[in-house]
Amino acid sequence: MRLWRKIAIGSAAGILLAGAALFALDAADKAFPPPLDKADLVSAEVLDADGQLLRAFATSEGRWRLKTTVADVDPQFLRMLIAYEDQRFYDHGGVDAWALGRASLQFIRNGRIVSGASTLSMQVARLIEPRAGRSLSAKLLQLVRAVQIERRLSKEQILDLYLTHAPYGGNLEGVRAASLAYFGKEPRRLTVAEAALLVALPQLPERRRPDRNLQAAHEARKRVLERVAVAEAVGDGEATRAEVVAIPPRRMQLPALAAHVGEAALRKEPSVLKHQTTLKKQVQQGLEAVARAAAMKLGPKLSLAMVMADAQTGAIVGEVGSADYFDASRSGWIDMTRVNRSPGSTLKPFIYGLAFEQGLVSQETIIEDRPADFFGYRPRNFDMSYQGDVTVREALQLSLNVPAVKLLDAVGPSRLLVRFRRAEVRPALPPNETPGLAIGLGGVGITLKDLVQLYTALANRGQPARLGDGITGEPGKLDGEPLLEPVAVWNVADILSGVIPPAGAPQRGIAYKTGTSYGYRDAWSVGYDGRYVLGVWVGRPDNSAVPGLTGYGTAAPILFEGFAKSGIATTPLPRPPAGAVRIAQSELPISQRRFALNASGLLVASGREPAPQIVYPPEGAHIDLGADAGDLSPLMLKLQGGRAPFRWLANGKPLPDLSRRRTQQWLPDGGGYSKLTVIDSAGRAASVGVFID
Repeated sequence: MRLWRKIAIGSAAGILLAGAALFALDAADKAFPPPLDKADLVSAEVLDADGQLLRAFATSEGRWRLKTTVADVDPQFLRMLIAYEDQRFYDHGGVDAWALGRASLQFIRNGRIVSGASTLSMQVARLIEPRAGRSLSAKLLQLVRAVQIERRLSKEQILDLYLTHAPYGGNLEGVRAASLAYFGKEPRRLTVAEAALLVALPQLPERRRPDRNLQAAHEARKRVLERVAVAEAVGDGEATRAEVVAIPPRRMQLPALAAHVGEAALRKEPSVLKHQTTLKKQVQQGLEAVARAAAMKLGPKLSLAMVMADAQTGAIVGEVGSADYFDASRSGWIDMTRVNRSPGSTLKPFIYGLAFEQGLVSQETIIEDRPADFFGYRPRNFDMSYQGDVTVREALQLSLNVPAVKLLDAVGPSRLLVRFRRAEVRPALPPNETPGLAIGLGGVGITLKDLVQLYTALANRGQPARLGDGITGEPGKLDGEPLLEPVAVWNVADILSGVIPPAGAPQRGIAYKTGTSYGYRDAWSVGYDGRYVLGVWVGRPDNSAVPGLTGYGTAAPILFEGFAKSGIATTPLPRPPAGAVRIAQSELPISQRRFALNASGLLVASGREPAPQIVYPPEGAHIDLGADAGDLSPLMLKLQGGRAPFRWLANGKPLPDLSRRRTQQWLPDGGGYSKLTVIDSAGRAASVGVFID
């Protein structure tokens, strides 16, 4: 009995001692935890709309350390890594006792280290808590830390830390940074040769750097591929074939796209590590390549900016703030997409759109391009010459100044700015000045971003979109009234799509307009198809004159090249809306055949007071409003002449309200023949008969 009592007492004491030891270890573990918080210090990243890396920022230590997870790398690379570094990774608790014993025996027998016993967990411990030397105490601490890490993290989380912090020479840390620097690609798809090199480098990263010691890199990769476990992991014969693959001898620059957007994102949220943008990497790469090539041709001190946006969603898909962010001679750090500059003639399409909308002109209306005096304001054409009588279509395509000012005088500068507000764009007027006719020729300040925002309306049937800021600003269609009615938008697009491309540029099915500001300070070109708008600005950031700088000669070639290199297929311009037709000059109403204003500012066709005349729809027109489908669209009615207010009648029935506007909408009851009549306040009337299809 005494023996059993002693055994029982001894067992109880052993259990108590073991418990006390475990309690002490647990207490020590809690009191002296591994510094896992340091592992969170990684590079901030700027991503495109699809999550692709646009730009990374070095850490405060100057390291390129991109956060990397198991999901970010090729599964074959992981198999090779574990086969080479830690075959029992998934079986041990941080320390591989078998490997440790083997290494110890080899050291005793040979008097030197023959093979290591470091597990991936131990390597992670060393990476997040580096020690200057390789002493016994440092190795013991590494063992303890490995166990602590295993108690806190899953195996996948431990792999994530290794993939993020493994050294690859210089200031490269982590598999993603190394793959981008040595292979120019993300590590999601690696060849056997590439994966083997990435496995080999972290053991002696400085000695094996391919850009410094190519032979050492070859030998290190060969040792990895010759390991039996690695050969089994990659398959029969793959390791042998990978040995003869060349290793890249140079280190590439990590992605550094969208410099201005990236800097803005970091300033906006400095504590955030991943900044999502609306940009598309392919588009951004293409536009920046065009900008670099253009800068070489432009010469010193000139910069350029580009904004490409989706007119339907408002998302900025590409943005270049300057020719070269790091070029001090061009003031490359200034984001010229956000700076107010004179837009030259790029606002003219909106003047013409208003004139079309109000029924003042049609495309074939004759308008004079001759010297004119608007109460002391005497606009002149860019080339100082005049064309005489031209059609409205020719006047816009040739960007003639006098016709544009005449139309602006008719529609009113204030009304034009009110329309711009529908797109949330407010051009900057000169100090203490009211809206004047100079607006039509660039007498306001506007940013490239806002100009592109205006043009989204032309690409989207009159409905503008908010572009946001490309980072956190929410893009989207703007609710409310359209900037211009669809028929007016179609007329503008029909004209601008016929402008001849710049020399050497192929026809791309886009509508575009150019502009040159006073004194050759700014060259502009804005173009659009049925989905995207691209705006280009060229000039000097200090607003100095640049002789010879023009929108057509300088900015338009960049616009066409930008569309070509963006990688986006051209979307056809929108189809004509109901009521949009080209009318020959001989078929125009008498009041629309020639544009002229009398001394009172009223549109006239002769010297007599004009009677009201319906200019749209024309007599006998067949208009497709969807009657066959049973879902009729409203018809836009337009008149000229007469004295407000006006009363409209459809088939003898008056429309609900009197109107002072020269436009009105009417929703037919059904298809077939209808008679439309308008009566002005003087009792004069005009009628047309139309067929609704």
